[in-house]
Amino acid sequence: MPALPLAPYACDHAQTRGRRVSEAADPGRSHFQRDRDRIVHSTAFRRLVYKTQVFLNHEGDLFRTRLTHSLEVAQIARSIARNLRLNEDLVEAISLAHDLGHTPFGHAGQDALNGCMKNHGGFEHNLQSLLVVDELEERYGGFNGLNLTFETREGILKHCSRVNAAALGELGRRFLEGAQPSLEAQLANLADEIAYNNHDIDDGLRSGLLTLEQLDEVPMWGRHRAEVSTAFPGINGRRAINETVRRMINTLIVDLIETTGRNIAAANPKSIDDVRAAGPLVSFSPKIHEEAAALKRFLFR
Repeated sequence: MPALPLAPYACDHAQTRGRRVSEAADPGRSHFQRDRDRIVHSTAFRRLVYKTQVFLNHEGDLFRTRLTHSLEVAQIARSIARNLRLNEDLVEAISLAHDLGHTPFGHAGQDALNGCMKNHGGFEHNLQSLLVVDELEERYGGFNGLNLTFETREGILKHCSRVNAAALGELGRRFLEGAQPSLEAQLANLADEIAYNNHDIDDGLRSGLLTLEQLDEVPMWGRHRAEVSTAFPGINGRRAINETVRRMINTLIVDLIETTGRNIAAANPKSIDDVRAAGPLVSFSPKIHEEAAALKRFLFR
């Protein structure tokens, strides 16, 4: 499907709030395409290949890492953004960068590091991702970090404590005032959830930590597994698992597009400022939200 013109409430690269250090525009790329390219070429992005999603890298090359997870998030987010006439390049940049500051060993690593840092303000992996792109990367002569646009940095920082938000100036203001980020940032957040819930099922079954009998008790899985059995009598093994997961992802994506479209129509935003002043607009329908939440609780347990 060809890309349609951006909606008036989407982020237009020509209206970016700019970079921390002013740079001349690139003649061949938009500001957000340039952000994406800087992220892909960064050292921190390459390091994601050895950072755990659930399973350690040496346990098998078929399990997801933070790198492959980020690629899956970007693919899902771009597909949805195109349907909603949002900025695909921005949502891709946010998706690829969202885990740059995550610890090794998943959330267990984050909890351990937070404990080590409790006397020094603790540890927030979203804030660390921002620190990576703002300061820690050393690729350019004129500035520290990657010097990304405000909009990409805003999307990377999806959670932040009030104390840290107060120190971030304009970037942290929304956490203090209860405002919303761009629709692209909201979308990247839910694309992340779609990706990790479904690939955790795939990896869990592959590893033997989950069984099909356990999953059959989860409404979203059970419903789609029954559809697959009806559509393909006798299907089993990896083919049955892959077909079920594929259908679950499709259900979540279609529901998110349709529900978000209705939310946008009801709020009728005319600009990005209207988006920021509205409540969250990117969401699932109540039924799918509850099914996704039940799946998430099961996987966490």
